[in-house]
Amino acid sequence: MLKIGIILGSTRPGRVSPQVGNWVKEIADKRGDASYEIVDIADYKLPFFGDPGSEEQIKNWTEKLNSLDGYIFITPEYNHSITGALKNALDLAREEWNNKAAGIISYGSTGGARAAEHLRGILGELLVADVKAHPTLSIFTDFENYSTFKPADLHLNNIKLMLDQVIAWSGALQTLRK
Repeated sequence: MLKIGIILGSTRPGRVSPQVGNWVKEIADKRGDASYEIVDIADYKLPFFGDPGSEEQIKNWTEKLNSLDGYIFITPEYNHSITGALKNALDLAREEWNNKAAGIISYGSTGGARAAEHLRGILGELLVADVKAHPTLSIFTDFENYSTFKPADLHLNNIKLMLDQVIAWSGALQTLRK
């Protein structure tokens, strides 16, 4: 069975990415087509790229990435891009990302579209095949008081389509990693 990591792309206090990630996992788990798990980069206490004495944290991070067949990134848009924490987490590994598939769920004032486009470019460099379906969540309409996640039902079809694509591509790319 494929293992898909739902990567929470924010470490900021008061972040809403755990709410979004749990919602996606609940939908995904009902499918029975893969094993889904939340991967919270905040749990790994990742150092900045190049910091000395951080081998253990990086080892734990890369081992987690190696255990996964694909990813779903939950990314907010900060200053028209992804978070610094997510960029750092991406930069701390290389081959561990290669030949896997990813879906992107973004949120922000414009649905996080600019962050998702930046993430697509980074994923391409890391040999991650990102899928077309891209659920975008509005901080204005999908979050009550900008902090409590209340997704509109219209997102369900896009989430399901994205999951279909991530599973199909993750399975196909598995042959390249063997």
